[in-house]
Amino acid sequence: MRVRPWNGWLSLLSIGFLLSLWWVSTGLGWVDPLFVPSPRQVWAAFVDICREGYKGSPLAVHIGESLKRLLLAFLMALATAIPLGLLSGYSPKARALVDPLIEFYRPLPPLAYYTLLVLWLGIGDSSKIALLFLAAFAPLYIAVAAGVARIPRDRILAARSLGASRAKVFAFVIFPSCLPDIFTGIRTAMGMAYTTLVAAEMVAAVSGVGWMVLDASKFLRSDIIFVGIGLMGLIAVLLDLFIRWLARTQVPWNGKE
Repeated sequence: MRVRPWNGWLSLLSIGFLLSLWWVSTGLGWVDPLFVPSPRQVWAAFVDICREGYKGSPLAVHIGESLKRLLLAFLMALATAIPLGLLSGYSPKARALVDPLIEFYRPLPPLAYYTLLVLWLGIGDSSKIALLFLAAFAPLYIAVAAGVARIPRDRILAARSLGASRAKVFAFVIFPSCLPDIFTGIRTAMGMAYTTLVAAEMVAAVSGVGWMVLDASKFLRSDIIFVGIGLMGLIAVLLDLFIRWLARTQVPWNGKE
């Protein structure tokens, strides 16, 4: 069995280089600390927020509120986009019915229709979750529908010729065959929803990591902005690693001949 070389040291090297450049540039005064705070300032802000919280709420509450909005919206997208994508990929009529609607709103900037969502659903979490849901739905639906369309027709006909019903073809042929595409769509959809999180917390929010970054920007607290961005990046990496782990465990045959 061929063993893949471990290239993680290259990743560690690039991260170390960027941190060193950050440390040196701020330490030697190459950049204004108002715009790029030093690592020591950022760490001090992080420790202070961990101890005292931010604007009356602990850091765990801000992280929890952001994750709650994100995960609720993402679960809704999973529950709707995957079945609809399977149906659209299998049935050209269903795809012709659904595709125009998705292709219309998919390229729109989230803030373009967020005002409508606030008007319809209010300024609470409902409009924020709806915005994140729409951001996650389109890429997941497209990936699933494309995955079904790529399944060889002979595989489906062979199952039908052996007496499999339409439901069994869906459950034992179509769904397992497009699992790699589903997980690719899940990763893409999570990324799209996560990048929309700050926009979702711009209106009438008083908690959340995205709101914390926006609120800190009003007071030119670049150290807190760096803390918030760092936390959001770390959470995004952990979520992506979890999805990739699920893909490896649930679709072990992907990429293997």
